Amino acid sequence: MNEKKSIRPNLLLENWRRGEATINGWLGIPDGASAETMAHAGWDSLTIDMQHGLIDYKDAVNCLRAISTTSVVPMVRVPWLDQGIIMKMLDAGAYGIICPMISTPEEARLFAACCRYPSRGIRSTGPIRASLFGGPLYQEHADNLVISLAMVETLEAMKNLEAICDVEELDGIYIGPSDLSLAHGFKPGFDREEPEMLQAIERISAVCRKRGKYLGIHCGSVAYGRRMIDMGATMITVGSDLRFVAAGAKETVESYIRDST
Repeated sequence: MNEKKSIRPNLLLENWRRGEATINGWLGIPDGASAETMAHAGWDSLTIDMQHGLIDYKDAVNCLRAISTTSVVPMVRVPWLDQGIIMKMLDAGAYGIICPMISTPEEARLFAACCRYPSRGIRSTGPIRASLFGGPLYQEHADNLVISLAMVETLEAMKNLEAICDVEELDGIYIGPSDLSLAHGFKPGFDREEPEMLQAIERISAVCRKRGKYLGIHCGSVAYGRRMIDMGATMITVGSDLRFVAAGAKETVESYIRDST
């Protein structure tokens, strides 16, 4: 086997480097069969949510195994800026980490360092499943495979936005619209239309473009996601397994009620 075939590429990064936007799905259900079903829907990437989802480490590993039955890129949103869980999820085979509540350049540097081996970072060696998923040359090339996205969700993060994006090993920013909305005095939610929120998104996009960083954002609809791509987003997240189940179930019940009246 030649070297190229000994490494599983990060197709998300390859798309972004070609200037192509991607669509990301979200997993909150702690079940491998659910994750496998989502993966076979054809997303570019799927993010396992360990922060607000119902998923712990064992569930996350099962979801990673399920995603690997496809070419979908596996991502994980970790619960917090915790060095141990970031490295553990990378060792489990995540090809990207989204870290919540990054508000300072110091936090951004620590997060990015956890995603890189020395001398570029502080990641501990031991890719127990990542080497199975990524291939025998995984560790040698991991620093250029793994994506690090810091979530901008606070007023402090907005104040430090340029400094956060100046962190060399940080690949990009992921906008958490609900917490960012709360920080600006609005109710939480997706698909913001308030002028203040749109200005904040535009500013984040402009700073990312200037510094060569990728930009992701959580959206409630495909239509809004397309608007965000037009504003500079390289990755849009639309919906989640939990929301799809809830929406489908509700529609079925409401259809039955409508047909019965």
